[in-house]
Formats: sequence, structure tokens, C-alpha cells
Amino acid sequence: MRILTCTPVAFGGGEDFFARDSGLLSRGLRLLEIESHAVMPGEPQPGDLDELQRTDFRNLESAAWWKSQHADGVMLYAWGRPKFRKVAAAIHEAGIFLILNQDNGGLVSPLAGIGDWLREQWIMTGGGRGVLAWIEFVKRTLRGVTAGVFLTDPLRAAHLRNGDVIACVSPKAAEHYRKLCRMYGGGSLAARVTVLPHAVEPRFRFDGREKQRQIACIGRWDDEVQKRPWLLMDVIDGLLAKNSDVCVVIAGKATAEMHDWHGRMDDFKRQRVQLCGRMEREALAELLADSRIFYSPSAFESFGIAAAEALCAGCSVVAGSSVSMASFEWFVSEDSGTLAEGDAVADHLAALSAELKHWDGAQRNAARISEIWCERLHAEKVAARIVGMIG
Repeated sequence: MRILTCTPVAFGGGEDFFARDSGLLSRGLRLLEIESHAVMPGEPQPGDLDELQRTDFRNLESAAWWKSQHADGVMLYAWGRPKFRKVAAAIHEAGIFLILNQDNGGLVSPLAGIGDWLREQWIMTGGGRGVLAWIEFVKRTLRGVTAGVFLTDPLRAAHLRNGDVIACVSPKAAEHYRKLCRMYGGGSLAARVTVLPHAVEPRFRFDGREKQRQIACIGRWDDEVQKRPWLLMDVIDGLLAKNSDVCVVIAGKATAEMHDWHGRMDDFKRQRVQLCGRMEREALAELLADSRIFYSPSAFESFGIAAAEALCAGCSVVAGSSVSMASFEWFVSEDSGTLAEGDAVADHLAALSAELKHWDGAQRNAARISEIWCERLHAEKVAARIVGMIG
């Protein structure tokens, strides 16, 4: 078999690209001895790996070009966006089995559920934190219920109808997409929706070591609306005050406020909180293998790759319960974590404290958590499901 992955955006094609999403899935297919490479538009870039094929964007919209690739299947990472519908149509017209990846929580339209959709717009614009957040919320809402419903949705429907499979990254996202697809094309289109999570590198697994009483936090902390470093700092302050033997490791580029916060700590607390900056993949795998809990203060996540990697490494997961954290409801479903009951600092602190007690009381099993989620999320396992779909 020959199965390609495609992202119609000119990202860099180095190791970072092949550590997740379409690049990693292509590697997972090759682990199964399936011929595969990733396809992207644009001119070659410094650092591109041989596993990547660059081509002119016009070729991605050409059925003849796709036929010339002699592929049995394509996994297209185009988010169902109208601007890429001609790419999906060209692959379909070429007679290639097409799987459309939907990297989101499913609330892409008011038609998916107006109440939850409005809540997501509120969350993604900052939850009313300042006048600019309010203005952006109003703009997004008005745009969504006018141009979104009458222009974007019909074009998204045309995109999705080209897919043999509409792959959602979580069960909750799949629920939303089934509702949308019934409106877009009836029961036959809704039946194409399935759950197919993002792949995780095989290096993330539990190796039997003794887990430390340690919490890992990983994120792009300078993205303050999404990652909410202010919430992270407040929650960790409360946690350290209540627990004298808990350590916290924070990976990812820290903001100036985070460095100031760390510098103001007394010596005892500072010794228990590490600001590590950006870490290499192998170091992240070691961090998660050592840690008991992965904590995410995020306001929203389309999937949550870092949390998925943590589960494969035998961590449990703590995060907020939100319509914009759709995958996390799934992530905690196997005695593998706790969701905060609300979104206040006290709620997140209570969830973390409860999860620490679960570990102390032997109610969490690192080996079992790792076994369940490696089976679902490791790149070769996700790739095997794709091979089965294509037949």
C-alpha cells in the first residue's frame, strides 16, 4: 500500500514537523512498512527532511497530479476549511480514499449547538478579560451567525462531502460533527464521522520506574489567552502552600511575569519549582516518565498533544472542564485524571489536590494508564486504524 499525508500549508519540514500530526502519522505508517511520505506546498526550506515532498500548491488542487502519485489513500490535515475544499475535491476526483482530519473540538459552527458555540467564542476571546476581549467576542459572534452560517457552512459542507472518512480527534468532537453532517448531508454523511486521535511518538511510554511526587506543566506560555500562565502561577502558589513535598516542572518558554513570580519565591518553594524553558523531545519524555500528574491550565485545546504524550508516559491528567477542552473529558475517562468542577483557581487547586490523593492512595496505576493510551495513541496504532479503513 501507499498512503500519503498532506497539509496544504507551507510549514517547516524538519524534526518538529515529524514529531506530531501529519508528519508523525506518516512515520507511523512506515513503522508498519507502508510506503508513505508527507506532502506540503511551497519551495524547499532549510531543514526539510527527505520524508517530505514539496510541490506547487496548484498541484494539490489537481486531480491529475494526485493520480500521478499512485496513492491508495490520503490523510488530509485541512481542518475542513473552505479555502482548502478544492484540495479535498481533487483527491476525491482522483479516486483516492480520502480521510479528512478535523483538528478541533467540533464547535466550528453555531449549527453544532448554539449554546456551546457561544461559550467557546467567549472562552477563545479571553473570557471577558478587558474591553478588547469583549469587542472581539461580539465581532466573532456576529460573524459566525451571519457569514459563518450562510457562507462558510455551505463551503465547509462541500469540503466534507469529499471525504470517505471524517476523522475527529475526540469522542465529543465526533458528536458535534455528526450533528453538523446530518445538516450538511443527512445520515449518510454523518455515518462517515469517526474518532481518530492525533498520533503520539512511541518514545512516550512508561518504563516501570518509580514516579516522583511531581507535576509536569508543558505549554507555549507566551500565548497567554490560551495557555493562561496567570492561572498556572496562582494554582501552583496554592498547591505549594498546602503540600511541602510536591515538585513542579514547567517546560516551555516562560513569560517575564513567570520569571518574576519564580524569583519572588522563598528558597524552599523555588527549589521545588523548575522553569525549564523549551525542552528537547527526549527530555520531555523523561520528564513525563518521572512525573505523576500533567496539569493544563489552558482555556482551550483542539486536542492537547502534550496531555496525550503524558498519558502514554503513565501520567494522569488534570485540567478544567470546558466545552473548549473536548478531548480532556476522554483523557480522564480511564481512572486517568480529574477535571476541575469550575474554572476558578480554587477549582483547579481542588482537582490537583484530589489527583495527588488518588496517587497517594494507590488509585492510579501508571502502567495501566500507559498501556491503555499507548494502544490508542501511539503512531503505529493510529496508522494501523487508517490501514484498516482503507482496506
